[in-house]
Amino acid sequence: MKFNIQKTNLSFPAIALILIVALLCAGCVDTEGAEEKVLRVVFNEGPDTGGSLDPANGWTGWYVHQAGIYETLFYYDADMNLMPKLASGYKQLNDTEWEIQLRKGVAFHDGTKMDADAVLFSMNRVLDPSNSRSYEYSFIKDVRKTGNYTIIIETNGTCTPLISSLVDPIMSIISPNAESPDTEPVGTGPFKFVSFEPSTSLELEKNPDYWGGEVKVDRVLIQYNKDSTARTMLIKSGDVDIARDPLQSEYSTLQNNPDINVTSRETLRMYFLYVNGAKAPFNDTRVRQALSYAINRQEIVDTALEGVSGIPATGVFTNTMPWNANDQIKSYEYNPEKALELFEEAGITKGEDGKLYYNGKPFTVEIQTYNKRAALQPSAEIIASELEDIGITSQVTILESTALKENALAGTYDLSLSAWNTAPIGDPDYFLSTHFLSTGSYASGWIRYSNPQVDEWILEARNEPDKEKRTELYEKVQRQIQEDVPVLPVFYANEIYALSSNVEGFVMYPNEYTIITRDIGFA
Repeated sequence: MKFNIQKTNLSFPAIALILIVALLCAGCVDTEGAEEKVLRVVFNEGPDTGGSLDPANGWTGWYVHQAGIYETLFYYDADMNLMPKLASGYKQLNDTEWEIQLRKGVAFHDGTKMDADAVLFSMNRVLDPSNSRSYEYSFIKDVRKTGNYTIIIETNGTCTPLISSLVDPIMSIISPNAESPDTEPVGTGPFKFVSFEPSTSLELEKNPDYWGGEVKVDRVLIQYNKDSTARTMLIKSGDVDIARDPLQSEYSTLQNNPDINVTSRETLRMYFLYVNGAKAPFNDTRVRQALSYAINRQEIVDTALEGVSGIPATGVFTNTMPWNANDQIKSYEYNPEKALELFEEAGITKGEDGKLYYNGKPFTVEIQTYNKRAALQPSAEIIASELEDIGITSQVTILESTALKENALAGTYDLSLSAWNTAPIGDPDYFLSTHFLSTGSYASGWIRYSNPQVDEWILEARNEPDKEKRTELYEKVQRQIQEDVPVLPVFYANEIYALSSNVEGFVMYPNEYTIITRDIGFA
């Protein structure tokens, strides 16, 4: 097995740690001899769209929403109940029109009133065809106001998941008077923007006029570091108060540290392999099924995750997702013998040297992944080793996430290990439409997957108001994609945070849209 790391502006752990500690300590100076309460946090990733902080720009919305700068009309609470946020309520007027009442008495950080005009301004930025993610909201026909605090959203036909779709941070409501949302975000959240260093840090201060109540800390210093070892060292040394995604191998040590509390929760995140369905022999369903049988998911959980931060995956939705059909779909239990049978049927045969051959050449598989999450690299290495065990020449390549995406869109990859929250809006439509609907960005751009029957079921479910009928349709979709294997589910992840023992009020949200809240403080 070959192992390659292609780095672009990646620091060695020691250098990264020195830089982060320096930044953190610089932020701590102001707290000496003062009553100011400063929350110091280290995350594994941050905005990577050219340094933009605009929530309507790609996936930036996740990070600025997690930081408490922006808010959406609705959100999911810690128990995945759909709740109003900047909206005060809604009602469906008919099959295609929804009326949303807006919360009164809310102001943006710049003092601008949050009203219907601000909401229309924000939503139209996302719906603009020039927005790279506007296709995700193609079901919205029109948005208009009927009063200062009332809007109506009209859809192209019945669209059951409409309200859920407004939970996505890309639909964050921004001040229409913000001069530069790319560099100076202005939202309604509990924290106001102070400064930002791309890929390095984000500084915030409390919003003293927050509509939702008292904010318990004065400042928040967020550091971004892809190195899980560095993140773990920072929480162990006391240089941060909260560390996201520490090393799994340090889990027990952290738990036994009286100055640290470790919190873990099953989320909606799945680690899985994209398969290049446009490239032979991966365009053969039997090959994809064989690869799935060749993966020992339990070994990955026990080894890469130390048995503490995940469970083997079956389908594309975790067991905590109410819409999952994991008890009804095909399960690819580890079966190397079955894998070899399917490979042989597909023309991939074993030579005298024990290696598998395709078209007279060694069957070689490259697994590409990125390093923002602690479990990705070790999981990729174990998968590669398991493929080697049955005769596949394997290679692991670590890339920047941007390079990984470029390769996927160009079709220059075999397998790509990724981690997705597959149901962040609490509805199956989001992930199924992007990944398995023929016109979906990942279906057409990454895995080159198309099944007309699956398309029909997904679109029918989107327009079906009856929950029982929707459930039946989504079960059909999950059964079919489990047969087609356009992606290979590997494991369902637990989210892990290590916190200083004096931190209180921290709550984990399964959809990962919310992290820094007004309730976090110190005992």
